[in-house]
Amino acid sequence: MADPQVLIAGAGPTGLAAALFLTRQGVPVRIVDPLAQPIATSKALGVNPRTLALLDDTGVTAAILAEAQAMRGLSIHRRGRSLAEISLDWPALGADHPMVILPQARTEALLTAALAERGVTVRRGVAVQGLTQTPDAVTARLSDGSDLSVPILFAADGAHSPVRKTLGLDFPGDAWEEPWHLLDVDLTGPPPDRGWIDLRPWGPFVCLPFSGSTFRLIGPGPDLLDRLPDGWTAGTVHWRSDFRISHRMVERMSVGRVCLGGDAAHIHSPIGARGMNLGIEDAFVFAACAADALNGQAGRLDDYGRLRHTVDAAVVRNVRALTSLVRDTSPAADLGRRLMLPLAARLPFVVNRALKVGMGLDHPVRVR
Repeated sequence: MADPQVLIAGAGPTGLAAALFLTRQGVPVRIVDPLAQPIATSKALGVNPRTLALLDDTGVTAAILAEAQAMRGLSIHRRGRSLAEISLDWPALGADHPMVILPQARTEALLTAALAERGVTVRRGVAVQGLTQTPDAVTARLSDGSDLSVPILFAADGAHSPVRKTLGLDFPGDAWEEPWHLLDVDLTGPPPDRGWIDLRPWGPFVCLPFSGSTFRLIGPGPDLLDRLPDGWTAGTVHWRSDFRISHRMVERMSVGRVCLGGDAAHIHSPIGARGMNLGIEDAFVFAACAADALNGQAGRLDDYGRLRHTVDAAVVRNVRALTSLVRDTSPAADLGRRLMLPLAARLPFVVNRALKVGMGLDHPVRVR
């Protein structure tokens, strides 16, 4: 096997996608991850049309579509009363694929299988703990005690990225104090192919299809199962988790021969379903720039940082603004939603703009 030209730290969706895109271009890679086993639970669910388009040529899109459940629309309510019904008409938005729901663990498994078919396996139980770099190479210190020198390192090692910390990069932003809840539970009552959002006095109640009769509930405030809409009943609870929302954007996405992507570079709320998808966009652009850099095109790693920082920072800002809007429980905000949302839902240019943000179609994916 050829010596790796790119070391990828982290085998989440961003790292796996980067390895796949590079391997398809003939670039030898090594991918490591500190976890002994892949994750079994799934924070991310939505796979948007942009991600499916980027993965089309890898075979992973066909595999995702064979398993995933299409999202047909959104039902928006206020205190249990319907405000708007929005159709996710993806062909009208210029997309080649629908918005689909597939647990992140399955997306990762499909990416891993596609890599294995190309002779690449994840080296598990190994993390990048430190690094040094020269103008020509990066030497990574691995947790198994070995060192590995490669021309390029891609850090997709999560929100607490050791690589980002080693580089001394700032990760500015803010965090909100109130806990939000995630719950995967069997339900009867909710629509099987639509997202359900109810704007309650204590914050949004979000229900998304997960798999079969299982649904994902998201929201702040009291126990989500105590706030089910009329006519809904709960069965088995499969998973619970609490989290706090942060919005952060790394100051730079490339330093010398090291690039960052995914949660290592940006984090934001799950409202808008952009996190995993944005990381896969990073991976696509990084792979194009890294392949060019390895072919002698100077400055291409800097291009990656410039191209993606602009896009990712805008998404973080937009998602923060959207989350602030639905999180605001003030009487003025509640009145504004009651009056304005039904009107906005009847304005195609407003609806289409919002849908493009959620479906990853709000900007072109540029590699130059």
